[in-house]
Amino acid sequence: MAKKVEQDSVALVNYTGTFVDGEVFDSSEGKGPLAFLVGHGQMIQGFEQEMLGATIGEKREFTLTPDRAYGERDEDAVQKIDHNQFPEEMQLEVGMIVGAQSDQGPIQFSIKEIDGDMVTVDFNHQMAGMTLKFRVEVIDIRPASAEEILHGHAHGPGGVQH
Repeated sequence: MAKKVEQDSVALVNYTGTFVDGEVFDSSEGKGPLAFLVGHGQMIQGFEQEMLGATIGEKREFTLTPDRAYGERDEDAVQKIDHNQFPEEMQLEVGMIVGAQSDQGPIQFSIKEIDGDMVTVDFNHQMAGMTLKFRVEVIDIRPASAEEILHGHAHGPGGVQH
């Protein structure tokens, strides 16, 4: 029986992700294939769902609407923060992505506007509200090791190196 992309397998794929206008936002081209552990939230949900059942050598193309990718934009996630809430030495610039610790763990947000002492930040994912297109080719599939399942990601070439 042919190996398939399924729960607790590690899929090695070449991929290109584009916006609807054709602009490439991410690709394995020039980097080598990506290894991901299926069913553990390593990839966006729609990507995994579309790849389930694929076999080695299979090519798939699919479009993910925001609800299957990074979600819709939430305007409540755009907030104004006093400039003194940021470390003094941090040079803030519009468009920069900032990482911070929160009560729920690490978070990322982008700087939208700087107006005097007020900084407008956006906690939405940078690709929230966007429809994404993918072209994916399955290079290899293997069962995940117990350690990979425990860690929640693929190890080795194309995966996380410890």
